[in-house]
Amino acid sequence: MAHTISTPSSLAVYENMLRPYAFTLTKSKEETDDLIQDTLYRALVNMDKFSDGTNIKGWLYTIMRNIFINNYRRQKRFTTVRNTDSNEVMINSAKVVTNDSEKKFLADSISRALQQVSKDFTEPFMMYYQGFHYQEISEKLDLPLGTVKSRIFVARKELQAKLKGLGVLNSANSI
Repeated sequence: MAHTISTPSSLAVYENMLRPYAFTLTKSKEETDDLIQDTLYRALVNMDKFSDGTNIKGWLYTIMRNIFINNYRRQKRFTTVRNTDSNEVMINSAKVVTNDSEKKFLADSISRALQQVSKDFTEPFMMYYQGFHYQEISEKLDLPLGTVKSRIFVARKELQAKLKGLGVLNSANSI
């Protein structure tokens, strides 16, 4: 069924339809209300981007999901630091405390794992990792584009398996 958006009030009728999905994402009534409000606002601001005759529900769900994901990512950037003095001050900080020795351990593990993967696969993988596009890698290595993509995929999978074997589970999932 095709829908059109002609006025802000025509968009408000979708609020009840959005509520269950918003609650599924947020698990909180207040956050659900905020997410619906943000979604309807974003839809109104971008009304010109909606094509009449297309699925408005899908469009609204996509807007809602993207807002939720962006908010989630924004919140993950902040960490809470507790001050142990008598005032119990909580500080939100965008700075994440890192341990350089952990980075070195991870880099060493990745280096060892890469040495165990065939050079045929690691060369295109490393070029891709360094920012080269598939087409550039294809031209520099004189390989068909599909072969380059396949080798990068295989290198990534082998590297993940090797890192899991070395006990570096969390990093293996992010490669």
